[in-house]
Amino acid sequence: MSNFSSNWAKIVNGFRAQFPNFYEKLLAFIALTRLNKPIGIYLLLWPTISALWIAAEGIPDLGLLLIFVMGTTIMRSAGCCVNDFADYNFDGSVGRTRERPLARGSLKRQDAFYCFGILSAAGFFLVLFTNLHTIFLSFGAVIIIVIYPFMKRYTNLPQLVLGVAFSWGILMAFTAQTETIPQPALLLFAANIIWTIAYDTQYAMVDRKFDIKVGIKSTAILFGDMDKCFIALFQVMFIISMWFVGQQFELGWSYYLSLLSACGLLAYQQYLIKDRLPDLCLKAFLNNNWVGAVIFVGVILNYV
Repeated sequence: MSNFSSNWAKIVNGFRAQFPNFYEKLLAFIALTRLNKPIGIYLLLWPTISALWIAAEGIPDLGLLLIFVMGTTIMRSAGCCVNDFADYNFDGSVGRTRERPLARGSLKRQDAFYCFGILSAAGFFLVLFTNLHTIFLSFGAVIIIVIYPFMKRYTNLPQLVLGVAFSWGILMAFTAQTETIPQPALLLFAANIIWTIAYDTQYAMVDRKFDIKVGIKSTAILFGDMDKCFIALFQVMFIISMWFVGQQFELGWSYYLSLLSACGLLAYQQYLIKDRLPDLCLKAFLNNNWVGAVIFVGVILNYV
């Protein structure tokens, strides 16, 4: 293993020495698309493939599964390009984002724009292998992705728009598998929006003082001293909604056990944010990866 690591390091260093400009540009594009920070992919992926499993009432078609896994990764990266394109004037003033490629000048705005276009085209190519209903829905997904970053200038509820963006794949999963969106799928869609508002408010708490300074709006600013209470309220609403989802789709004990496990994780998040310390708020936000993962495992076990 140590020989492999040593050889790999030599290859990377040799490539860097031979093509220094390309290497630095590659690292900048990785940072732009957040492939080095995949938490956003996970938060988008777990509810999407959970919906795909439920829609298929078991293991979905392998081709569809690959399309949604790849599509989720591609479109989350595309969203990051739009986000940095929109926020390039602000990111340099925020501690957590000042090292992003556009903020430090390693990439230009046009690079982010072109990257978004290429990734969106790749995502659309994947959707072409589904059906007409899903193709139509994909246009809505792109519109929401483009709109979201600019909402931070005009409303204190950008987390709501993000919730719609991060839940849109649920609707597409159902249309791809069944060519329809049953009513319980809309409940799952709404539940995921509620969860997104909760965890992205935790994320916004990390940058609240910087956001106030530069004029960026968020639910963390809107809720003020009631932020922890509102997060708790949304978390409770999320679990209740997911319980009703289980009832509507007639899911079994493994699913409800996963919801119980999710409750424990959400309670832990409340403990983490109790003093509103930025590092612990970020840790609470990252913990939501396990909330999505444990519910996905519950869904899988339901059909075993």
